[in-house]
Amino acid sequence: MELIRRLPSVVAGTALAGLVVMTIVAVIARYVFDAPLHWGEEMSGLLMIWIIMIGAIVAERDGQHLEIPLFVDLLPTRIRAAVDLAISALSILVLGYAGWLGYLLAQSAQYKLTEILQISWFWIDIAVPVGAAGLVAYLLHRCFIDIMVIVKGEAP
Repeated sequence: MELIRRLPSVVAGTALAGLVVMTIVAVIARYVFDAPLHWGEEMSGLLMIWIIMIGAIVAERDGQHLEIPLFVDLLPTRIRAAVDLAISALSILVLGYAGWLGYLLAQSAQYKLTEILQISWFWIDIAVPVGAAGLVAYLLHRCFIDIMVIVKGEAP
């Protein structure tokens, strides 16, 4: 179970490390050897999209998304949990819609190839539904905790 919990961090961290190394190599190739890596821009774009989507999953898992709890923290525990539940439910709806649109985009672009790498745009566009699904999974877990707080008055 711990492996599954840590998987998004490992994937995002590995992709970020790959992006950094690739950027350094591309800069050296261009300015030292006067031989630019033509595929570097496409690869960095692909990695960036995946880093953002998987990184959002990690941020949700760790409760690191931006929030301004100034007034919510003043509410009683059960009401605070109800507000959090409503926010999570709305987020799930928005992410479900975004994930669905991302899936449709990925399906429509599956036969379109990138200019240089010649890989299907599907592998770039599918990052949106994958990220949305991961976020929804953690939000559902948060909803469960909020429901327990509403029912019992404390977190499980």
